[in-house]
Amino acid sequence: MSAKEILLEVAEKLPPDATLVDAIYELEFRQAVEEGLASLDRGERIPLEEARKRIPQWISKYSSPTTR
Repeated sequence: MSAKEILLEVAEKLPPDATLVDAIYELEFRQAVEEGLASLDRGERIPLEEARKRIPQWISKYSSPTTR
């Protein structure tokens, strides 16, 4: 999917009252998920205990702008 197609897809899924911050959050979240999936495809994994330690950082980094 091209960057333009991704932008359009995200834009169409946002509610009418979404802000630019909401749109940026959605794009950053999508990029993070795609990067994670790509790293798994490359065989790059971390142990479960390490993932559990990182969860609080991920939550604060990718928490929704409306819940901050």
